[in-house]
Amino acid sequence: MASKTARTRSTFRCSECGWSTVKWVGRCGECQAWGTIAEAGTTPVRTAPATVVERPAVPIGQVDATRAAARSTGVSEFDRVLGGGLVPGAVVLVAGEPGIGKSTLLLDVAARAAQEARQVLYVSGEESAAQVRLRAERIEALAPSLFLASETDLATVLAQIDQVEPELVVVDSVQTIASAAIEGAAGNVAQVREVAAAIIQHAKARGIAVLLVGHVTKDGSIAGPRVLEHLVDVVVQFEGERHSRLRLVRAVKNRFGPTDEVGCFDLSDVGIVGLPDPSGLFLSRRDEPVPGTCVTVTLEGRRPLVTEVQALLAPSPGGSPRRTVSGVDSSRTAMILAVLDRRVGVPVRQSDCYVSTVGGARLAEPAADLSVALALVSSAIEQPLPARTIAVGEVGLAGEVRAVTGVERRLAEAARIGFTRAIVPRGSLADKPAPPSMQVLEVSDLAAAVAAVHPSARDAAATRGASAPPAVPSGLHSV
Repeated sequence: MASKTARTRSTFRCSECGWSTVKWVGRCGECQAWGTIAEAGTTPVRTAPATVVERPAVPIGQVDATRAAARSTGVSEFDRVLGGGLVPGAVVLVAGEPGIGKSTLLLDVAARAAQEARQVLYVSGEESAAQVRLRAERIEALAPSLFLASETDLATVLAQIDQVEPELVVVDSVQTIASAAIEGAAGNVAQVREVAAAIIQHAKARGIAVLLVGHVTKDGSIAGPRVLEHLVDVVVQFEGERHSRLRLVRAVKNRFGPTDEVGCFDLSDVGIVGLPDPSGLFLSRRDEPVPGTCVTVTLEGRRPLVTEVQALLAPSPGGSPRRTVSGVDSSRTAMILAVLDRRVGVPVRQSDCYVSTVGGARLAEPAADLSVALALVSSAIEQPLPARTIAVGEVGLAGEVRAVTGVERRLAEAARIGFTRAIVPRGSLADKPAPPSMQVLEVSDLAAAVAAVHPSARDAAATRGASAPPAVPSGLHSV
């Protein structure tokens, strides 16, 4: 009979993320924090003998794939982010800032699942059952098979799951649940790790879909140990401006679908509603074009979104100009400013620069570079772009405009909204036809793009005392 052998060794653990190591180091190998490694005591190292296999391995072709079939949540925008719906046994971590709408959305999802005669358990560790009931009445999320429990003890939560036998469990939030077997208050690294592991093991063994609400830190990252994100199947991030009704839901991690999809929601007093066509939310409402604005089309997964970029250049009162951005990447904006100053000759070096998107949209892909550049040029020369014009393209350090993916879908969406002119990189369409109602100008560098939308840019720059842009050879843009 095989016997267990045991010995002890000292372990060191990070107080921020819970990462452990057998020797002390000054910097955490997981979260890269300095001075957070402390000795966690001695841990027995055990070697266990092999046991009898209860469920032997089977050929992959004989595995029942229907057990992993996704089931709709009843909220189409949430299904889009999840990859079609919730998979039995899947654990989804939903994170976001306080008051952004996490609890409202998940209560709506729970009610819609309960209305389909599915047993649903909603566990609230932050509010009483009466408070959750009041919110459910406000957003019309009452259902006979939706059970509420206000618990903060892990053992009681697991007992509630065994008693109700639900198909879906919502835990709001994982940082408020504590285990009596672990020292420390609820929400610390050890407690969050133990609570999440126990709930995940319970869900996997019984085929229960679980939605976990997670808190975020002041810098926007998910609170608790980083291992929490590795344990769950899906990580969903809520985004949105506090003073705006628009909410964006992104899948940061997804074992069952894409991670580049985004869901759009409208948060109001009566609940949160999905927006299947949100393009108009990212555009300003005005009768005439104004200087410093340009419209682009960004791809969020398979969905094209028409978004407006606004830029403002103002004289700098000091020797160090300000660079302030919202919704765009600050590093790429600084690069575009340098390219405009060096390659095109637009006077931006000594000006304060402000760049922002409309409606709280976030432009993360390089395809928005050209729209940011043209908006800056428009503000510098105080001339608006031609009406109903969009710009799509990546700008390089040499001033070239590089091709981007999905130009056909971007142009089709812009034409549907009513835009009639587009500035795109050369060779984007190849032999594919453009939308009939749209005039497409293909450019190979930023100087050609500026000349295409601002024929008088040279005169305007000279009037403002700047060096004229370099001459644009003929044939760099075509219709």
